[in-house]
Amino acid sequence: MSVAASPGSDPAAPLSGKLAPRSIRGRLLPEDAGDFDREYRRVMAEATETLDLKPVLDALTRWERVAFLTERDPEAYRRMLRTAERLNAGEDVETIPWEQVKRELGL
Repeated sequence: MSVAASPGSDPAAPLSGKLAPRSIRGRLLPEDAGDFDREYRRVMAEATETLDLKPVLDALTRWERVAFLTERDPEAYRRMLRTAERLNAGEDVETIPWEQVKRELGL
């Protein structure tokens, strides 16, 4: 038994374009590529066992955001990672009050 695709539909569409694994990986910083590879392999193995692609699509969506931020300003992305590491280590990090951020953004 075969299932016919509806006209104009592409069942592989979610994994093409901006969510294509190769495209995402190529836009990451070298230091993030290994993390991407490990997570991608893990969710693909999970999908093989569960027949559920949702974890794969969720991971690709998350990594696409990282790729977007990386492309936009690699040094700002690296600074953000360093700040997050310092916060996670319990260090004091200079912050800006949320009200000020909203004012600066016009919110």
